[in-house]
Amino acid sequence: MGYSTPSCASEPPDPTPADSAPASQPPSSASAVRRYEVVFGPGAIDPDVRKVVRRLTRYGHEAYLVGGCVRDLLLSRSPKDFDVATSALPEEVRGLFRNSRIIGRRFRLVHVMFHGRKVIEVATFRRSPQASSDGELIRSDNAYGNAHEDAQRRDFTINGLFYDVESNQVIDWVGGMRDIRKRLVRTIGEPEMRFREDPVRILRAIKFSGRLDLGIAPAVYDAIVYCREAVQLSARPRVAEEILRLLRSGHARRTTYIAWETGVLDVLLPELAALLYDADGDDTPGAHVWRHLGYIDQRHQDGHTLDDTVLWTLLLLEAMKEACEGQRDRSGAVSDFLEHLIERLAITRRSADGMRRIVAALPRVLAGRPGRLMRAESFPLVLDVAEAESLSQGQSTRPIAKLRASFRARKQEERARR
Repeated sequence: MGYSTPSCASEPPDPTPADSAPASQPPSSASAVRRYEVVFGPGAIDPDVRKVVRRLTRYGHEAYLVGGCVRDLLLSRSPKDFDVATSALPEEVRGLFRNSRIIGRRFRLVHVMFHGRKVIEVATFRRSPQASSDGELIRSDNAYGNAHEDAQRRDFTINGLFYDVESNQVIDWVGGMRDIRKRLVRTIGEPEMRFREDPVRILRAIKFSGRLDLGIAPAVYDAIVYCREAVQLSARPRVAEEILRLLRSGHARRTTYIAWETGVLDVLLPELAALLYDADGDDTPGAHVWRHLGYIDQRHQDGHTLDDTVLWTLLLLEAMKEACEGQRDRSGAVSDFLEHLIERLAITRRSADGMRRIVAALPRVLAGRPGRLMRAESFPLVLDVAEAESLSQGQSTRPIAKLRASFRARKQEERARR
């Protein structure tokens, strides 16, 4: 049974099909493309992106907006950035834009730079790689292709849509417009195969469902549950980064719930999942986990970016507190607890050391006795965690606010003396 939630966003624009194809199956070839007339509002598309696309097409290349920016526009959201896909090779793109550079080793991209440190990423069309013979895991994704092959290689139908800024048409080879309308996350191709090719797609499906308030197609949901153990085969830094993206999304509570419900959290963080199975009552560790995640989301909504060390600490705080029970050396207990996670998830040493210091300092800060801790540059990180913990325990955050104000005043005095 698929995971679904009611929509909380406005309805996407009602597209008008310019060409037709059977709606029951996603198109699978260039001849099965569907085009939809969609005109976005004034200012919806960055004018510099239009300049990039128009210059590429003026010199005889295909060029479209692709991926997340098209998806977000159709869901009435503001894209974080705009990506362009083109038939032009990286060297050809570089030759058309003096304000550009080629980056990447595994697959070369072009960054076109504008004022204000704005970067527009331009990628040459790619095609799907051949799966390896050792369990279907993709080891290389580095072959040029054409537009419809580029659409087919993408992970989910909602991310496989192209937009032609000249004709104001959405180009759909994968059935993505159907799923935009239904507000569903669906893989391009058979879900189990796509997840085994790249298990990180499981985390991406959870992220899109949580962040965009989308349901998950039943077959995709079942494949997530069935393939969840495969996440352990992925490169550890990629998994760690996807977890951080879940936490940074503004919907950490919801995405963590989906990961827990599907059993993915049992694979990645069994220490955390175990606490959530016993979350009955207001004062259980599991209940505090949900409150800490709610704090992360609230700070995001308030426009504050929490440090990665704070995100990891709040996610694992209850588990680390349990590890410290009965231990005189809290710092050592946290270090022992984190050693396995550093190996399993490639948590950086910087974050692990910061987590250890925060948990060791937390009792003193909550008691209002920070002492020399106030001189440390990392003290604001401790205060973020202390504020979340105070709210979770139903206590006033005024003492934390006073400590934060004192720290800022001290820093201003130090700068004034220099």
